[in-house]
Formats: sequence, C-alpha cells, structure tokens
Amino acid sequence: MGVTYRKAGVDIAATDRWLRQLGGVIRATQGPAVLPDRGQFAGLYALGRGRYRDPILVSSTDGVGTKLTLAQLIGRHEGIGVDAVAMNVNDVLVYGAQPLFFLDYVAMGTMDRRLLSALIRGVADGCRQSGCALIGGETAEMPGVYGPGEYDIAGFCVGVVERRQLLDGASVRRGDVVIGLAASGVHANGFSLVRAALGSRGLKRWGRELLTPTRIYVKPVLAALRRFRLHALAHVTGGGLRRRLASLTGQQPALQVVWRRGSWPVPDIFHYIQEAGQIADAQMRSTFNMGIGMALACAPRDGAGVIRLLRQAGVEAWPIGTVERR
Repeated sequence: MGVTYRKAGVDIAATDRWLRQLGGVIRATQGPAVLPDRGQFAGLYALGRGRYRDPILVSSTDGVGTKLTLAQLIGRHEGIGVDAVAMNVNDVLVYGAQPLFFLDYVAMGTMDRRLLSALIRGVADGCRQSGCALIGGETAEMPGVYGPGEYDIAGFCVGVVERRQLLDGASVRRGDVVIGLAASGVHANGFSLVRAALGSRGLKRWGRELLTPTRIYVKPVLAALRRFRLHALAHVTGGGLRRRLASLTGQQPALQVVWRRGSWPVPDIFHYIQEAGQIADAQMRSTFNMGIGMALACAPRDGAGVIRLLRQAGVEAWPIGTVERR
C-alpha cells in the first residue's frame, strides 16, 4: 500500500473526532448571535438590526510568544489558551469595545488530544471571562515543522463600539488621574528575558507562578465605562510599563504621564527576575508590566469611584500617576 496522508503524519479523521468531543465546550461560549456555519471554514456572527447606531469594529491578532516554551517545559497548557484570548480581548478593550467573537489557530507536529483539549478549554474559559463567542479556529498538523510536544497558538478577535463612545485618547486632559489595574503576574510578555535571567532551574522553581494566565479586564472595565467617563485605556504588554503608560497620551504630544514609583506593590516575581539576571531598572520597566496589567486615565473627581468599582469586581487598583504638560 502506498503513502497516505495519515502515514505522512496528518490524521484528519482523528482531528474531526476530537473536535466533535469538544463541541459542547465551544458552544457554551456562543449565544444567539452566532449562526450555524454548515461545516464550512468560516464563522458567522449577526450584529443585529437596531442594536448599534454607528458601530465601529475593532480587531486584534496576537500570540503568546515564548511563554509557550515554559508551558512545554512544565507541562501545563490550559492557561496558555486563556493567554491567547487575553492578549487579544484586552487590546480590543482599550478602544472601549466589547469583544464579540474569537478564533484560534493551533499548529503542532502531530495530533496530541490531551494537549489540544487543554488549550481549547483554556480558550473557551477566556472567551467566557470576556463575554465573547468562540466561533471557529484552525488546528494545523505540521509534521517536520514542530517536534514532539511543540506547538504554537495565536488568536484573532473582533469587537464593537459605538463611534461616540470610542476611546481614542482625545479626551485626556492635564490633571487627569492615572489608575493602574493589578496584573495577575508576568502575563505573556518578556519571556525571552525571563528565560535568560532565570535559567532552567529558576524556571522550574517559579514555573507555576510564571504560567498564571493573563488577567482579562473586559467585564470590570466595561462596567466602569458604563458609570464613568474614562478618557483613555492602555493594555500593558509589549514595551512594558514605561512605553504603554506613555500611550495614554499618545494622541496629545503636549501631554505626558508622570507616574509614581512605589504607589503600588510590585509582585515578588519581578524582584526575583531582576536579581537573578542583574537587570537594570530601566530594562525591567521597558519589558515587564511590573504588576500593572492595564491603566486608565480619568478626571480626578471620578478616580475614587472607578477604583472602588474595580475592587468590587475583584481587580485591585491604585492611583499611580497623573497627566501633566510635557
């Protein structure tokens, strides 16, 4: 008998069986806006007549980076699925948008049902946390490209916001208070530096804490937007705290964010990474979130109320700076 696709390392039938088993997990994230896809390779989502007056669609795509290497070393993968969602929905959120739907892309050498199940369950968990539907995805078997246990995952998200409610930073004013929202850990940025600083022994020691999924801020922040006028939001990811806080005033070059060190507790993991790698303070601030996963700017009169609402929603928050003239 000649060569078959299965013998070449790709078993489509096994993948289909696995997807049917996870159908309930995926459907649990979906509501009436998700339409049947008839078994094709695209997802259908109905915005709904009259639901929006002047909608702006906001889209994002992102991966998890080299945090995957740590997950493969430790053998814990479900949180990586949450990370894949979080890195996208938090980026959509900064414009004031509600994430609508999410698609995932997973590539690996050969089908590993246990690994894929953990990843997709994590993705579904992240979608539930952010109130968006998992409407599709792609599982690519790529023998010869990925070795045993190796994989990559990326996500794609679309959200919506009314044009009049779009957060573009134009409302930021001098004197605005900057509020920092607590991170759940390192999130999914800077792991190349983490690995270089800690080495394999340090990674194993701190593995569980480092693999804590990225916090999803969608529901608490949207609740704050319904009660208060927030002027700008920033998701603290690539470029770390230093660069992302500066983005709050990115549309207004005459203004800058002045933030106060010591105004929030920096988690111990960052101190350990810095000491282990003898990393300079400036490098830490331009790489990691340092305990602040998202930041917002609002009028001083609203600051206390925003912080109180966020804390009631389970997200610790602190006033960490102000907007001043450059």
